[in-house]
Amino acid sequence: MEHGPAKGLTRWLFTTNHKDIGTLYLWFSFTMFLLGGVFAMVIRAELFEPGLQIVEPNFFNQMTTMHGLIMVFGAVMPAFVGLANWLIPLMIGAPDMALPRMNNWSFWILPFAFCMLISTLFMEGGGPNFGWTFYAPLSTTYAPPSVTFFIFSIHIMGASSIMGAINIIATILNLRAPGMTMMKMPLFVWTWLITAWLLIAVMPVLAGVVTMMLMDIHFGTSFFNAAGGGDPVLFQHIFWFFGHPEVYIMILPAFGIVSAIIPTFARKPLFGYSSMVYATAAIAFLSFIVWAHHMFTAGMPLAGELFFMYATMLIAIPTGVKVFNWVATMFRGAMTFETPMLFSIAFVVLFTIGGFSGLMLAIAPADFQYHDTYFVVAHFHYVLVPGAIFSITAAVYYWLPKWCGRMYNELMGKTHFWLAFIGLNLTFFPMHFSGLAGMPRRIPDYHMMFADWNMISSMGAFLFAGAQVLFLYIVISTIVAGRKASDKVWENPEGLEWTVASPAPYHTFSRPPPIQ
Repeated sequence: MEHGPAKGLTRWLFTTNHKDIGTLYLWFSFTMFLLGGVFAMVIRAELFEPGLQIVEPNFFNQMTTMHGLIMVFGAVMPAFVGLANWLIPLMIGAPDMALPRMNNWSFWILPFAFCMLISTLFMEGGGPNFGWTFYAPLSTTYAPPSVTFFIFSIHIMGASSIMGAINIIATILNLRAPGMTMMKMPLFVWTWLITAWLLIAVMPVLAGVVTMMLMDIHFGTSFFNAAGGGDPVLFQHIFWFFGHPEVYIMILPAFGIVSAIIPTFARKPLFGYSSMVYATAAIAFLSFIVWAHHMFTAGMPLAGELFFMYATMLIAIPTGVKVFNWVATMFRGAMTFETPMLFSIAFVVLFTIGGFSGLMLAIAPADFQYHDTYFVVAHFHYVLVPGAIFSITAAVYYWLPKWCGRMYNELMGKTHFWLAFIGLNLTFFPMHFSGLAGMPRRIPDYHMMFADWNMISSMGAFLFAGAQVLFLYIVISTIVAGRKASDKVWENPEGLEWTVASPAPYHTFSRPPPIQ
């Protein structure tokens, strides 16, 4: 007897099914992505030309802060957790996630956390206005009163992340089908296993630093207040000890997605599977010892600058291994260019550009020039947008037919890709130039000399935003009225998820599948 889902709202409120929870995460993250995009549009509209046009400087700073927080914690991370929920049990032949009730809980606390965060915009004094890295003393001594709600919402998001990570580790280690050894797992599963360990290691550090902020604001401590014997640079050390592994939390699952898609459309097995696994582990390990490269201008001793400079450059080696392996997989393959493949190739090319500008920033003496300019903004958007966002988009196009049993419109998918690709490069590539010319970040007004590049960036940003609205339309029209998809969907995809029906049945693998 097939037990289907409950009917109506209760299905979504009380579900413990990994596919339902994955769907909830994905829709939630897309909602947050659009909201964070609206905040970005406010920023780009204000910067369209010099002078103060639309918003007050204080509100502009609230927009930059909220845009960063919502994109990082609300869009990218929940999207990857949603993909993990949907795909990991299917990929390893598990009946469900290991801890299904905790799975439900770890999702449902998120909407409350973000409602609390967004509500700060309507409080007296406005929302957080100190940048997404919330450096003290800006976030402690000079912050608006709403900062307390911001701290509480960060705590809830962190709890959600830790629960999700524990669940993923428990599932991968305990529920693999017999015969699926660790080195037979798909790379997406490997990257998420390593990402989950990173989350468990660094989320408590974030909780610690926001708790110290809370103490400084309300309980008279002086962790970050120099007048009381504290040190604002201590905040930077603790924040970036969380923040740098966090950057890899947002990119490692992307490596797993692209490593699944490229072999399918190159019609070749992934080149160098085991080296990909070891490279991922090496990146995760190194991410813990490079945090202070964000702090070269904070007055570090020379020995510290040299150590963090060389440690940062070291990460280029395992990352280079990955890029080489993707290119080698495509080399002499019988490649076709469906939408998921287009996004994956763009990922490889543009993520590499972001990596190169990262190497420029790793050079301590040069970083004194780049620091806090738009060059840094260009760098991390080249890593995060083509890195995280493009890979998530590729994953949706690649697995959506398996999820809903219907095929998207290929022409519309390719239109979405080219609009997003052109919009992205128009938005962020000019920022390298305005940054090298000295334009500081997080400012609502600027000198005439930066006007042309800023106008191009703003036009690109609105084009990119339009592309995402088209993406929303494509996904909904596919679910509602797409043509029926076959069980295999693609020509010869690898992985257990392609052995089940399309759409994937509500309960898969009640008995473990045989592993070849």
